[in-house]
Amino acid sequence: MTTPAELKSASHGSTLVLTLSNPDHRNALGPELYAAGVEALNAADRSADVRSVIIVGEGNTFSAGGNLQRLLDNRQRDPQVQADSIDGLHSWIEAIRTFPKPVIAAVEGAAAGAGFSLALACDFIVAADNAVFVMAYSNVALSPDGGGSWSLSRSLPRQMVSELLMCAERVEARRLQQLGVVNRITPVGGALTEALALADKLNERAPNTLASIKDLMNDAAGSTLEKHLAAERLHFVKNLHHANAGIGIAAFLAKQPPRYS
Repeated sequence: MTTPAELKSASHGSTLVLTLSNPDHRNALGPELYAAGVEALNAADRSADVRSVIIVGEGNTFSAGGNLQRLLDNRQRDPQVQADSIDGLHSWIEAIRTFPKPVIAAVEGAAAGAGFSLALACDFIVAADNAVFVMAYSNVALSPDGGGSWSLSRSLPRQMVSELLMCAERVEARRLQQLGVVNRITPVGGALTEALALADKLNERAPNTLASIKDLMNDAAGSTLEKHLAAERLHFVKNLHHANAGIGIAAFLAKQPPRYS
């Protein structure tokens, strides 16, 4: 009997852990997970108790990407069916990018295709030293989705991106760390633990400040320096007059740890 795919959620203090669970298909992604992902982030956005989110795969695989059997079946259906499915994935990617709180991918094993794109959409990637990333699309005569080509093109030189996308080269976590794409490497089985430790550090910082930083990072590439400087000024003044700035500055001067609201 096939186990249905689901996005499991669990709270670890101020961190929400979302687990990709599709054990029969190596945590392959699909419309039900896309919708659940958007819904989970919307709920987390409204909750003051949630200060960060971790996305992890169940078991020893992050995600195999798209379900090829489902894609093959969709070839016999109206093209709009696949377009709608990709729109669902892209809604989740955009939700992660615009989510005002840090999102961490904890990667064990393979992150392939849309699974790789999903990890790239997160603010941080923590990977086990056996993690393997691959933009596998061209292996089956497909092109990327999930913002994978956008994320890589913003992060790496064109020649490296060409190799990853056109040749579908498998790249290990340590190589991606050297290239600045992966933040931290852990022993096998340790990605979630390290991600939770990173989340705990982020949770101690002022949520309004992290939201401003994420906004500025998202807008930087498409903005002129003049517009970006204006945006920095706006965020800085807003955050200076937020209660958390008073807490942070007073705690720093008193050489005490701050407790932000």
